[in-house]
Amino acid sequence: IMIHQRLGEILIKHGLITESQLQEAIEAQKLQKGRIGEIFLKLGMITEGDLATALGSQLLIPYASQRAELMKPREDQNLDKIIPYEFAQKNLVLPISKELNSLTCAVFDPLDFIMLDNLKQIVGCELNLVIATKSILLKAITEFYTTLHGESMLNKEVERSYIDLSADRDLVTYNKPTAELSIERLVEKAEEAPVIKLVDLIIRQAIDEKASDIHVEPCNDKLEIRYRIDGVLYQIPPPAAHLHLAITSRIKIMARLDIAEKRLPQDGNISAKLEDRVVDLRVSTIPTIWGEKVVMRILDKGATKLDLAGLGFDSKQLTIIRKSLQSSYGLFFVTGPTGSGKSTTLYAAINEIKDPSKNILTVEDPVEFKIDGINQVAVHTEIGLTFASALRAFLRQDPDIMLVGEVRDLETAQICVRAALTGHLVLSTLHTNDAPSAITRLIDIGVPYYLLTPSLIMIIGQRLARILCPKCKEPYESNSQTIVNYKIKSDLIYRAKGCDECSHTGYKGRTVVSEVMIIDDQIRSLLSKNDNYEQIRDSARKNGMDTLFEAGMKKVEEGITSIDEILSITQAG
Repeated sequence: IMIHQRLGEILIKHGLITESQLQEAIEAQKLQKGRIGEIFLKLGMITEGDLATALGSQLLIPYASQRAELMKPREDQNLDKIIPYEFAQKNLVLPISKELNSLTCAVFDPLDFIMLDNLKQIVGCELNLVIATKSILLKAITEFYTTLHGESMLNKEVERSYIDLSADRDLVTYNKPTAELSIERLVEKAEEAPVIKLVDLIIRQAIDEKASDIHVEPCNDKLEIRYRIDGVLYQIPPPAAHLHLAITSRIKIMARLDIAEKRLPQDGNISAKLEDRVVDLRVSTIPTIWGEKVVMRILDKGATKLDLAGLGFDSKQLTIIRKSLQSSYGLFFVTGPTGSGKSTTLYAAINEIKDPSKNILTVEDPVEFKIDGINQVAVHTEIGLTFASALRAFLRQDPDIMLVGEVRDLETAQICVRAALTGHLVLSTLHTNDAPSAITRLIDIGVPYYLLTPSLIMIIGQRLARILCPKCKEPYESNSQTIVNYKIKSDLIYRAKGCDECSHTGYKGRTVVSEVMIIDDQIRSLLSKNDNYEQIRDSARKNGMDTLFEAGMKKVEEGITSIDEILSITQAG
């Protein structure tokens, strides 16, 4: 579409606005953003009809006035099948007629090129546009689809509150490939019983296998399904490649995502109802060269025991952690890389200290587990609800304990420190390699050491190690050099073997491997002198802190995990 004149110039030419009004609208646009036509409407300078007339003149597109005969779709061409009602209503598009390879449509915004590109993909032919006002279009769309389908179609509830996975599901596949671009055809395929059963089976099996993530990945000539179990991705027998569109569309419908949008990443949520519990799934889609990849993060509170004693801390560490959690104020950090169980540790800590006499507030991105008795807030950066803004609001909510999903910037860190210094217990996470380096990270992002000295009370550095399968783990005598190198105090240690119980991986479940660092007077003294990482680490070790490697080797001695697993998670050797 070639634009010959600016919209403002056309409106002046038509005598609809003055030069001074144009300048006023331009100044308003700098503040409000948005298209200049919308600014004219907001300021009351023109009407919808004026805008449609001017746009038609500007873009050389006919303007369908309020005469009914120009807005009446042909009923003998199955136009409702070409453009589904949901798309028509959402995007203000009304099919009028089809001739050869051209579809005539009435639209409200002929400058919405992304919508027009999607529409062209859906209808599979060229577009011939006419312009209509928003009010006239809405009325015409409702009348056209109601005439053909009745009120029940327009009020159809596609979504369910929960996706029911309780019933037994059979794996059913198609014989014919499907490659339709029509949104309606995709919705039809996604809502056919075989695809519903197939997607439910994929989710149900992942939950049964205690997977943390489901990956649905399109390739050149195949579709891959992978589950992340105990931190490792495993392939499962995939469905036929031609089912990719139907499967991803079904997942997107369940997650209330836009199935017409395939070029941008999207995020959503699914609540899956099992026999005795509800499992939340966090859905993420991204466009790849072979199609959309979908990853579902499984948040199964029922499978995760939010109990500090059951996470894998030894009795000495548990005693220290519980004592710190009884503090009336201070900063309590859990550190480690992504996927090291930091959030679970914090949830377990909050679950242990929650009490009706305490006001507990959390801000998370996103909220992974919903816990009764605490007030949880999800970050929403698009509307300005960040960690920092939520924390500032929390301080006016009479809090006792605050949990911050992650300290990512100086502003959030400063508010956490101030909250800790003013009588609040603040729990949060950091992405660092070990406990002592958390102090270095906080100073690096700009927190003064003299504020950390009185506020910090504890830092836990942790990893997750896979637990040897109790059914098939096999003992072996390590050679004397291994015992000397790794300071192992047991002559008999175990390694992975593999059996049907553990799907021949040799491991089943995971346990925390951690270093628990108390911020005592000696470390505070080093902090006040602005001493470096090595001195703080040495001081913590002298006071009884086991490093991640040392804590891991204790679990090797106890037969809980293997040397190979500890070496892989601590990067020692």
